[in-house]
Amino acid sequence: MDGELGPVLAFGAIAVALALYATPRLPLEFSSLFVVCLLLLAFHAFPERGPDGGNLLGPESLLAGFANPALLALLGLIVMGQGLAQTGALDHGARALLRIAGGRSETALAVSLLAVLLISGVLNNTPVVVIFIPILQTFASRGGAPPSRSMMVLSFASILGGMTTLIGSSTNLLVSGMLTDLGEPGFSFFDFTLPGLAVALPGLVFALLVVRRLLPERSAAGSQGLATGRQFLAQIDVVAGRPLDGLMPAGGFFPDLADVTVHAIRRGEARLLPPFGGDAALRPGDILIVSATRQALTDAVRGEMDLLHPSLGDSWAAREDETHGKPPWLRGRQLLGEVLVTPGSELIGRTLEQIGFRYRYNCVVVGVQRRAARRHGPITDLPLAAGDVLLVQGTAEARAALRGRPGILPIEWSDSEVPSAPEARRALAIFAVVVGLAALDILPIVIGAMAGAAAMLATGVMTLRQAGRAIGADLVLTIAAALALGKALQETGGAAILSDVLAAALAGAPVSVVLSAFFLLVAGLANLVGTKAVAVLFTPIAVSLAQGLGAPVEPFAVAVVFAANCAFATPMGYQTNLLVMGPAGYRFQDYVRAGLPMLLFVWATASLVLPLYYGL
Repeated sequence: MDGELGPVLAFGAIAVALALYATPRLPLEFSSLFVVCLLLLAFHAFPERGPDGGNLLGPESLLAGFANPALLALLGLIVMGQGLAQTGALDHGARALLRIAGGRSETALAVSLLAVLLISGVLNNTPVVVIFIPILQTFASRGGAPPSRSMMVLSFASILGGMTTLIGSSTNLLVSGMLTDLGEPGFSFFDFTLPGLAVALPGLVFALLVVRRLLPERSAAGSQGLATGRQFLAQIDVVAGRPLDGLMPAGGFFPDLADVTVHAIRRGEARLLPPFGGDAALRPGDILIVSATRQALTDAVRGEMDLLHPSLGDSWAAREDETHGKPPWLRGRQLLGEVLVTPGSELIGRTLEQIGFRYRYNCVVVGVQRRAARRHGPITDLPLAAGDVLLVQGTAEARAALRGRPGILPIEWSDSEVPSAPEARRALAIFAVVVGLAALDILPIVIGAMAGAAAMLATGVMTLRQAGRAIGADLVLTIAAALALGKALQETGGAAILSDVLAAALAGAPVSVVLSAFFLLVAGLANLVGTKAVAVLFTPIAVSLAQGLGAPVEPFAVAVVFAANCAFATPMGYQTNLLVMGPAGYRFQDYVRAGLPMLLFVWATASLVLPLYYGL
């Protein structure tokens, strides 16, 4: 093919890709698949011949992105991150921040955001943000400020944390993979941790002190529903060595159960009522009579749901012996859902103990919702009434069997998986081993991530269907398309042309100035077309630019990592920006107003840090 036609085709494909990605109405899967097909057709009709006469951009080359080690490593990490999120493995640590902050909302916010930054360095930041959204909503409600004053800062903290290690962000892995493909050394786990922290920590301070002041005070649609979730009467058993054992009251209530209202403590035949004194320190055998939302209940027992299973008394002891091991509500994957007691039901006027609900339906009732209800006795003594909503736990099969049963109506949309403490421990152990082996350079991250994802499937932490949902076709196709574009740009000489243009435009300028201008260009485009595409497209340009200037490649590659992660100024620039948009009620202009100063601050900080760190 004519040497001038190859770069034209590559630049034309990139222009089409940018236009498609900038069109919000087009799904990412469609845009990415169209770009891949366009490249395949273009370079089949006009091959890019190599020295041996073969086509350098044939299907085997352009489609190699689907098997790229960086993509496979990213998919494995996403699966592990989803396993950690759905088992509640990180929830307990996040909730502990409430206790560390001592109830001071501003301190709690700062501590939480620092934790988000650090965790995002080793874990995909999407599940991290999902976990911390309700935490920050709690801080906001206690401090009297709307969530809109902190949610965007949460997203920014996770993005900054992603700049600190190789696995902190998908863009980091992609840049490292591209460097290897270009014959340059890839990154190791901590290669840019020090400059990353030198940029991220001042960025977090700037976000807390400046960006928060630029954010609007706005209520999100549906925020009232979050604040006034359905309250269930429930009871929690205190068992030696398990959650709540030894819990101390302070100021008449239990601060560690801030989202749970404790109506009474049953201690043998005695009953302790609020306000609670020092004699109310919880001990084994106590039963707490509480009311709380379903989320607060599962958080209080830290996923150990059997603590919420009320005893049905001695009359049902024989049935316990007939279960031959664990009953169905204690084994296998469990769901938590709501069931309505319908008018005319035979359950009306009878208690859970009289009904023997768990043996009749293979589901255990862990809470009862009734308007204006307040009790000091066990929920098993409460006669059911029409309109009561029962919070029940059971397997998917048992929950499905409730459909069509007379007198009860399952609320279909209410089902959610119950966090499992044993599964959470397995997920944490698997993730810690993978990160530890990668950090010590014992095992390549692609092998560790794939093995870790397989281990989570093999140990029952998650199912194959859940892993598939976590990955998503849009992610795979977007990265594969970006890798194909990067390959075309490199093989046709387009990367060298762009680097020559940049070098000519900044002719005579110090290397540090060229690096700073290059950083700003990449960061600006990342907000328009997405971080992954920009990371892949600009890595070969960074290599050519550094080589043309006679400078080391590493600082320019790190600049691509940091700049591609600077998608602060648009909601579609980074997935976490979209995640916080709904809960905070943000609009597009809010991201521009708060994100643009954030981008400029990170650019200015990186322009100082990178030349100093790499001696440019």
